[in-house]
Amino acid sequence: MDNKGFISIEYLFSIFVILLIAIPLLFLSQSIMESSFNIDDNIAHRLILDTVAIEISQVNSNGEGYSKSIKLPSDVGYYEITVENKKLTIEYDGKKGETLLFPSNVDSKYKLHSGKSYMISKGDEGKIVIT
Repeated sequence: MDNKGFISIEYLFSIFVILLIAIPLLFLSQSIMESSFNIDDNIAHRLILDTVAIEISQVNSNGEGYSKSIKLPSDVGYYEITVENKKLTIEYDGKKGETLLFPSNVDSKYKLHSGKSYMISKGDEGKIVIT
């Protein structure tokens, strides 16, 4: 037992048990971190979508000729917002989110891209136009 380099079976077994417990914990912590980053990303894109919906609703609630300028942020990556008569849809990283618009008279279907500025205006006959 006093020989150098001799390892007992108990020592090998205890190292094996420690590794057996530690490896799944590492994978679990990695999964939790990825999940929290994913939630942050989803919230950021949801806030952008809600902001655009609020801006369209504000323009819609005012009289003809009222307009408002918006600049879509680009710090959360590339995304595309589709504006239709009753809903807004955002698409990013293979994901999709939607929100409903209050009754508004959107002129046609529009595509808004991240990092660009747009003018939302209420034109003739109360139609919402985005340029």
